[in-house]
Amino acid sequence: MDWITIISTTIKASVGVETVLYGIAAIGLNIHFGYTGLLNFGQAAFMGVAGYGLAVTVVVLGMPFWVGVIFGLIAAVILAFLLGIPTLQLRADYLAIVTIAAAEIVRLVFRSVQFKDVFGGSDGHRGFTDGFYALNPYPAGNYGFNLGPVPLFFNHRTMWVITVGWVLIALACLMVHLLMKSPWGRVLKAIREDEDAVRSLGKSVFSYKMQALVLGGVIGCMGGFIYGLGYASVQPDVFGTETTFYMYTMVILGGAARVLGPVIGSMVFWVLLVFIYGVLSEAVRVGYITFMDTNQVGALRWILVGAGLILLLVYRPQGIFGDKREIAIDAR
Repeated sequence: MDWITIISTTIKASVGVETVLYGIAAIGLNIHFGYTGLLNFGQAAFMGVAGYGLAVTVVVLGMPFWVGVIFGLIAAVILAFLLGIPTLQLRADYLAIVTIAAAEIVRLVFRSVQFKDVFGGSDGHRGFTDGFYALNPYPAGNYGFNLGPVPLFFNHRTMWVITVGWVLIALACLMVHLLMKSPWGRVLKAIREDEDAVRSLGKSVFSYKMQALVLGGVIGCMGGFIYGLGYASVQPDVFGTETTFYMYTMVILGGAARVLGPVIGSMVFWVLLVFIYGVLSEAVRVGYITFMDTNQVGALRWILVGAGLILLLVYRPQGIFGDKREIAIDAR
């Protein structure tokens, strides 16, 4: 078995584009779910409107890259208000229903034939990343090092994307840490525990929930930017409901209401997927496993990772770094 390739791809996955984009999107979801107790099942929609806001602005409207970023951020804020105004004064499960439906509506609008001239239909958009890569400080080539016999290198384009991504993650984590230690953050956590108690103290629960929804959505939409820039395209089916479920898995895996929980959860999630896939593929290739072929390895890795997550939820529901007291939600 080619253990060098397996180890190399696994280590690179721990800091790669997938880990970065899901990590930063999960930080936003952690503000919703972990700190405020909002059951937002539409985080993928925030990623989608940001990615498409950038792509449509550059490709269709012919405007500069930075204008597209601003449009994407504005689109995420508007989406947060559209979702929050009719639902945040209702029970938590209503928000869950609305957000998962809204995310599907957004995805279907993006892939609609009716709006293909704008959003590109099921093919999405390409050709909007030139402005970003024009800022790349890394000359053409590969960057990294050899960890013994294991090569750990990224090309200059990927290196630029993950550099920007990890800087955004660091800034987002710092901001979340400072906010949650502030009186504002303590109000959010109090809302998660008991909304009525917060109202009795004269606080506007609706206002704080809306602020949390907007902030988490804006942070989460950065994941949509990273996806579009990392893969040089946006495609609507990428922003399906399963993307949000992955983020919930990462938040719970790392520990809800923990600053680094979503980041660690994203790293562990992708490391497990890549490592299991690499080991199983190599075992099939060399003949150690004969009851399936390489086409079935992808499905089996999800089964194994899913079984592991079930065991985690049974024996440690608060996640790796979490606290059981932090996962209680007031759904009244």
